[in-house]
Amino acid sequence: MEYQKKSYHMEAVCGSAHYQIAAYWSRVLNKPAIKAYQASRRGIVLTANYTATQKGVKTGQALWQAKSACPDLVVVPPRMELYLQFSSMLREIYGEYTDLVEPYGCDEAWLDVTGSTALKGDEKKIADEIRSRVKKELGITVSIGISWNKIFAKLGSDYKKPDAITQFHKENYQSIVWNLPAANLLYVGRSTRTMLNRYGIKTIGKIATSDPDFLERLFGKMGLVLYSFANGWDDSPVEPEGYAAPIKSIGNSTTTPRDLATNLNP
Repeated sequence: MEYQKKSYHMEAVCGSAHYQIAAYWSRVLNKPAIKAYQASRRGIVLTANYTATQKGVKTGQALWQAKSACPDLVVVPPRMELYLQFSSMLREIYGEYTDLVEPYGCDEAWLDVTGSTALKGDEKKIADEIRSRVKKELGITVSIGISWNKIFAKLGSDYKKPDAITQFHKENYQSIVWNLPAANLLYVGRSTRTMLNRYGIKTIGKIATSDPDFLERLFGKMGLVLYSFANGWDDSPVEPEGYAAPIKSIGNSTTTPRDLATNLNP
């Protein structure tokens, strides 16, 4: 979970929370483990624990690739109902500190506690209290990032895991955030990272100091978005729970258990 101060006196905070559903993983926490459907070798890794990622297993990998990288991998079937149950309990705790909770998937959320600091203490105190409560009451861990914008808040929650709090502020972000790999920035996926690497742009700092016109030529409007994010120029508000953004597109995909071929010849 992450926060952000908006004033010189740190009165305004805004944040995002990333938490892992570790209770279900308790029996394999010290073993390399992934969540995946194991119907066939064509299944993919839905998520991996820290032990597995240290051995080269990645989310989205084919199951056979993951097992090649880590032969002693433990495959755990996903239990969505359990994740949603923990997600609901976590948001109940968040709701005791602010009503501005913006979900980001079932296991992440942004919080804006600007109006709570007078009663609950500063952003660091609130973060530590939530982290301690989640661990004690639910038996799982939460990684928390504190910053003045949602993008750096998310980076903070990814910076140290598990059960950690990281704060990026305007005095230290260039020395820390700018040295992180470009791929750590929100919306920098595989193809974007490949294109950036082609031009020697390998860190967030390199994105931040690149010519924005050049980035726009490479990626269109998204290039300017990445430029703004890398510089911490994100003023998007935390949308309260229940807010529904307009649907622009809908996608769906299925991984089949065997190769499918269609004969297009008449």
